[in-house]
Amino acid sequence: MVKLNKIYTRTGDDGTTGLVVGPRRLKSDARIEAIGSVDEANASIGLVRATAHGMMRITTVLARIQNDMFDVGADLATPGEDSQFDSPPLRVTASQVEWLEKTIDQFNRDLEPLASFVLPGGSLVAAHMHVARTSVRRAERAAVALAARESDTSPAAIRYLNRLSDLMFVLARSLNDYGQRDVLWVPGRYTSEETPES
Repeated sequence: MVKLNKIYTRTGDDGTTGLVVGPRRLKSDARIEAIGSVDEANASIGLVRATAHGMMRITTVLARIQNDMFDVGADLATPGEDSQFDSPPLRVTASQVEWLEKTIDQFNRDLEPLASFVLPGGSLVAAHMHVARTSVRRAERAAVALAARESDTSPAAIRYLNRLSDLMFVLARSLNDYGQRDVLWVPGRYTSEETPES
């Protein structure tokens, strides 16, 4: 169990931070960028969870995701091959990715198929979900960029982030009255002087 008695340590004042193992790294390091992007995405998910009043089915899913996102962060914060550790490090598992896929299928069954792309918006809580979804996509890009530099980056963590953004798209539609309040993209609609109605 993690125990935090002191919030500031001053050890990061030189622009570096520590990982679970290995030397300290610059806060601009690709691995730290990926971990920070996961943290930012998790905060965005927390905002959705806090504003999804009375939507227990969705907030229960988000509660699990927020916990899993700490697993993703821990995985990324533990570079190296598993064989170098005395005990197995915390890693994202295939079962966590499979749970996301099953959850996508469950929520998607309630939605009508799309005939166009969805503009981020609709209800306020769905708009928050779209912001969180794009934050997850940024975290995924950061993890992919890290993997291009460091081959020991967890493939399962990248898969988790990829699948999570798909789930969040489906959840955003669910939050828009099961897609009834979705705002659809109309290609080239405003190529003249016409402007959208407020």
